[in-house]
Amino acid sequence: MDRTRTFIMTKHGTWILTIVSVALFILLSWVFGDRLFSLPLWNSSDWINSSLITYLMIVAMLLAGWYQANGIPESGVTLRLETNPMTPGQVNDPVAWRLLLGNVYFALFWLPLRFVLGRDWFSAGSHKLTNPAWMNGGEALKSFWQQQVVVPESGKPPITYDWFRTFLQYMLDHAWYTWFAKLIALGETLVGLGLIVGAFVGLAAFFGTLMNFNYLLAGTTSTNPVLFALGIFLVLAWKVAGFWGLDRWLLPALGTPWYRAKAQVDAVSELAAQEAEPPFTEPRPSRP
Repeated sequence: MDRTRTFIMTKHGTWILTIVSVALFILLSWVFGDRLFSLPLWNSSDWINSSLITYLMIVAMLLAGWYQANGIPESGVTLRLETNPMTPGQVNDPVAWRLLLGNVYFALFWLPLRFVLGRDWFSAGSHKLTNPAWMNGGEALKSFWQQQVVVPESGKPPITYDWFRTFLQYMLDHAWYTWFAKLIALGETLVGLGLIVGAFVGLAAFFGTLMNFNYLLAGTTSTNPVLFALGIFLVLAWKVAGFWGLDRWLLPALGTPWYRAKAQVDAVSELAAQEAEPPFTEPRPSRP
């Protein structure tokens, strides 16, 4: 019985994956963003959401696709995965899902999710870092907590669970907003930066979804459902989502098994480079 399935990643397939990634980025930015493609190209007061940044991110995805395609031999790279469990009781994920979550040649797919989420988080956090209402005493967070813990005489309260309302009230009574506001501003900024540059993407996405979860418990919707849903996928794809970023070096440095995949990719790139070199021909001796 054939227990393996073979998939060949070619230069052509890499470019198709790149185009899909760029299209996904444009779609997510258009549906969930605001004026990310409009003029003027540069907005100094909100530079992270400038159209120029949008186009630079698209260029970065195209360059990543070009670099990967350039490192693949003409015959392609053969990817083999077992299709049937080899351990009694073990249920394997579908091959396509395993490739998407665990193969560096499919890391291009996660770039648009990283850029969209990272941009949103960085924008929210950086604005708070420059806002005295957040950084000098936390009055903005205090006002938000005071508003959310109120139980109206009629209608539903903003917070569904009494235990979470009690928790917010406890933090209000002990003036935790004075330092918690700074923690939120810094946390949002670091999550966004980590996702954009690809540094510890799994951890960044996890802490992002944790904040989304708490914001939803506090009774706010806004972009939290979208960010939470997309963040979950990046948490699942932590092994490869940051390959086109600093995780390419950070994860192997931490001793993860990922260095094997990187070594294999480097070996394939060397093979492709050798194929691209012109064949050596011995020069003919010149006649006297």
